[in-house]
Amino acid sequence: MNPPVAQRPPNILFLMVDQLTTQALPFHGHPVVQAPHMAKLAAGGVVFDSAYCNFPICAPSRFSMLSGRLPHAIEAWDNASEFAAGTPTMAHYLRAAGYRTILCGKMHFIGPDQLHGYEERLTTDIYPADFAWTPDWLKGPAHRPTGVSMRPVLEAGPCVRSMQIDYDDEVEYRGAQCLYDLARAPGDKPFFLTVSFTHPHPPFVSPQRHWDLYRDEDIDPPRVQPIPYEQLDEHSRWLHVAHAQDEYTVTEADVQRARHAYYGMVSYVDEKIGRILQVLKETGLDQDTLVVLAGDHGEMLGERGMWFKQCFFEGSARVPLVVSMPGRFEPARVAAHVSLVDLLPTFLEVGRCAVAPVDRLDGRSLLPLLSGSEPGADRTVIAEYSSEGVCAPSRMVRDGVHKYILTRGLPPMLFDLAADPDELHDLAGRPEHAELQERLHARAVDGWDPEEVHARILHSQRRRLFLAEVAAGSPGQPNWAYQPFVDESKRFIRGSGTAGPTSVKARARFPFVAPVQPDRKP
Repeated sequence: MNPPVAQRPPNILFLMVDQLTTQALPFHGHPVVQAPHMAKLAAGGVVFDSAYCNFPICAPSRFSMLSGRLPHAIEAWDNASEFAAGTPTMAHYLRAAGYRTILCGKMHFIGPDQLHGYEERLTTDIYPADFAWTPDWLKGPAHRPTGVSMRPVLEAGPCVRSMQIDYDDEVEYRGAQCLYDLARAPGDKPFFLTVSFTHPHPPFVSPQRHWDLYRDEDIDPPRVQPIPYEQLDEHSRWLHVAHAQDEYTVTEADVQRARHAYYGMVSYVDEKIGRILQVLKETGLDQDTLVVLAGDHGEMLGERGMWFKQCFFEGSARVPLVVSMPGRFEPARVAAHVSLVDLLPTFLEVGRCAVAPVDRLDGRSLLPLLSGSEPGADRTVIAEYSSEGVCAPSRMVRDGVHKYILTRGLPPMLFDLAADPDELHDLAGRPEHAELQERLHARAVDGWDPEEVHARILHSQRRRLFLAEVAAGSPGQPNWAYQPFVDESKRFIRGSGTAGPTSVKARARFPFVAPVQPDRKP
């Protein structure tokens, strides 16, 4: 027998967005972007003002988040790294705690396991599940397995339809329908439902209706104008080449148009989130559901002349993170540094999971911050990067007002974000900051040796490049893309037995209305 709703752990609705920078959100101070549904969720929830991803690119960020472990610990090196089936995830742990676990939308799993603890998956993914996007550092930063370039910026604008609209419309529909189905199963186990959209990931293409929400003259320019190539740090120079910025000319008009499209894309995905939250409320599930909104990484959006992600500057590494459960958590803003690996231990505590983690987790539960019982001043964030566009592994330490960035073979960087929020003044190497730099460096290399990690990555690339080459030349190459299946033999009315079709339809009505009994029995 299932426990009463009041006695069981709350449901968890996890809403994800892709490549959403906090710098383009009204509840983080943007004066132009219209995202009323996310803003309303933030107003009634707890907003983490210093939340970071643990890897500023899609797949490794998600693998790290799901496992609660830093990327190098699970060999999540890039967008073509296999997410090993033997890695426990938040979905596994919540299943152990009695949850029904469901995934709807993008998660960018690489490898034959396309569930990773989720019992159900309602849609396919949007990106490849194989090794096709494996980087090759031996070829330098100009090697682009994904074909990234400045084209998304130069081709930005409104549209009637796009591939990503096709995808997110389906995610919205499947996610809303799933909530209706869950509401029609009272007394069932609590659910963990992940609804993950691909917007506002480039290309910068907005539906016309959302493009028209903004006037050209209202689109603000980047805070920091393009930095000349010769003044860039080496990591940024790698990305300049990796993004083919040396092959295209980007004008101020191009920047304005791309930002216009991005704002429209934010409004588009906000509308999707609003629809999911509307269904949650109209079914009454909002009364016993913890809602979490998070992004997988940010978007530079032309700041410093940079686009996309793949670096540790704030536009790329910071993510939106909102936790809402009215009646349990008071609305608040949290300044403590947190990251996506903190979600797994948070969900374990929320879900009252009695199973001890089988691996050492790298995150800390957010519940003390949500309840206001911990100031969080001692919290430190670690992030890593080793994917396409660079030639060596990097690590970031966010501690207090400082950010320290270490890249194998390159000079480190150190910023004071309180005095220098735009990260324009590198303090590394200055005598007055020697002690601070030494302390942060020790934290950066704790359990992470740059030479050893570099060698592991090169070996992993060789293995996967070889396998990808063999698969490309074989007619029977494995296709790990998830194939969602709906058993149509059990949907709608397919032989209702003695109950009859009328009773079947009545059971699908929500809220349920008891059948009217005849005045006289035949």
